[in-house]
Amino acid sequence: MSSPSRRIRVLRVVARLNIGGPAIHVAYLSRPGSAAFESLLVTGRENPGEGSMIDWVRSQGVHPVVIPELMGDASIGVKDLRAIWKLVRLIRQFKPDIVDTHTAKAGFVGRIAAAIAGVPVRVHTFHGHVLHGYYSDAKNAVFRAVERGLARLSTRIIAVSEQVRQDLVVYRVAPAEKIVVVPLGLELHEYLQSGRHRGEFIRELGLPQDALLVGIVGRIYPIKNHALFVDAAARAGVVVPNAYFVVVGDGALRGETEARARSAGLGNRIIFTGWRRDLSRIYADLALLVVSSNNEGTPFAAIEAMASGVPVVATRVGGMPDLICDGVTGLLVSPQDAVTLADAVAALLNDAPRRHSMGTAAQADVIARFDVARLVRETESLYRQALAEAGIVE
Repeated sequence: MSSPSRRIRVLRVVARLNIGGPAIHVAYLSRPGSAAFESLLVTGRENPGEGSMIDWVRSQGVHPVVIPELMGDASIGVKDLRAIWKLVRLIRQFKPDIVDTHTAKAGFVGRIAAAIAGVPVRVHTFHGHVLHGYYSDAKNAVFRAVERGLARLSTRIIAVSEQVRQDLVVYRVAPAEKIVVVPLGLELHEYLQSGRHRGEFIRELGLPQDALLVGIVGRIYPIKNHALFVDAAARAGVVVPNAYFVVVGDGALRGETEARARSAGLGNRIIFTGWRRDLSRIYADLALLVVSSNNEGTPFAAIEAMASGVPVVATRVGGMPDLICDGVTGLLVSPQDAVTLADAVAALLNDAPRRHSMGTAAQADVIARFDVARLVRETESLYRQALAEAGIVE
């Protein structure tokens, strides 16, 4: 049994602190101040073009240990063996009661290292998954087999939404009873107050005051399918003459996406901003947020937009049906269908009362479901249960 005078130690591993939900999630869970838990965060390095949140993470009082060999890619090689060895040594120094891994590569490296080092409780969180939508059928089959093996090394598996949990069961990653749903949590105050910035972003962009601005926020990466957003924007722009479109983020496909927008004739009606930190200012002036992904967990951008009173039009993939109540807090459309997405965007842009009603409902919904205090409370409760079952604490 663990001594009551010692805090429970959690070593948390994430592949990289690139701009996105997982980095925010692990920072919230790792912040100092818990009377019962002591956390150490381990990360690798970001890939080119992803943007880094490490300075923001440090501003939260979290000072990560960086293992350069830990890289968020789909390959397995010598660098991963080095990362495992370095993590084993760190585990033996820190002596955690729990190793909690986030993202696929961290789950691979972290769970193997934790098993080698004899850590009693091993938890992995699926923020989404790469079991379909990312790679070829053959590669998907390999990833599923690897995840099944890693699940056997796991005490608990966390899914951020019920749909992600169902996918894991369908792909036989682990039995249903081993998978627990713990929804994401955010500090929402900044977004709830975003209305005080209304008009600032549109003025910055030099757009007309009556512009209806539609945004997409995140990495410009194949799974996010910005090409679909551009194709839908071109169609919706014909129907709604005062519609403008903004792409917030960066990534490997930015040049290709900008070229697609030019070919589609969008001209100055689409703006690429790169990475931005002032998202509450941006959401304040969005009429809609679009999520055009081929696969998703629960994107933080959608929660942030909803907290700002912005309805979301999203493809019906991954965790989106768990987040969006279709027709109430936003609209869900078929994936990879530019016509359906454009029709949904145009319909809401042309119906201000419905759009505002959805935004109000979306804000109320995320306040009730996605508070960061609830995330920390439910995660720590899961830790305690797993530790008790392992005989570590009473």
